[in-house]
Amino acid sequence: MIRVMLVDDQRLLRAGFRMVLGAQPDIEVVAEAGDGAEAVELAGRIPVDVVLMDIRMPLMDGVEATRAIRARPDGPRVLILTTFDLDEYAFTALRAGASGFLLKDVPPADLVSAIRSVHSGDSVVAPSTTRRLLDRFAVHLPDGRERQEGRLALLTAREREVLVLVARGLSNTEVAARLTLAEATVKTHLGRVLAKLSLRDRAQVVVFAYESGLVVPTDRPKG
Repeated sequence: MIRVMLVDDQRLLRAGFRMVLGAQPDIEVVAEAGDGAEAVELAGRIPVDVVLMDIRMPLMDGVEATRAIRARPDGPRVLILTTFDLDEYAFTALRAGASGFLLKDVPPADLVSAIRSVHSGDSVVAPSTTRRLLDRFAVHLPDGRERQEGRLALLTAREREVLVLVARGLSNTEVAARLTLAEATVKTHLGRVLAKLSLRDRAQVVVFAYESGLVVPTDRPKG
């Protein structure tokens, strides 16, 4: 059974999500919170597997709550809820440890599928979707090139190529075709990238690539 906590300051939205998830045989809503501070407190005393987290809330927003929850050993995984057109904080939440994001008007089937994917250890957004979000709000990203240069030095040339292509939204199959490699080899390289850079998943690979300057917004030339 996948234990889920709903975090949103809109009760009607939580009720809608609870109704959808309550109909699933393998998902149980075990807690609800109306703000980030309450979510952090509940996550510390109630066993939870996945947190469905709003961004904009009173007292503590979803970014800070995500950071606090993911900082705990074996903390639950977090899915961010965003309106996309308004939430310039979504990339910060990904950097803070969220496993991806969902639009607030997500279809019920996609919501259920996303929660199951996150529970199994995957990210729930395609890197290309994350990239589009970062393209939109990259002006808010801090210049982390110097800070990340030492970490980039840990990568081989091939690992760096794989990182850039994944950050641009290519799947493992597409990266393999582009570099003329076996897909299993691409997976191995990506696994080493994640380990060397201490990244959790593909979503954080995209964020790292933007922060380090390896990938820049599509409407702005590199450098």
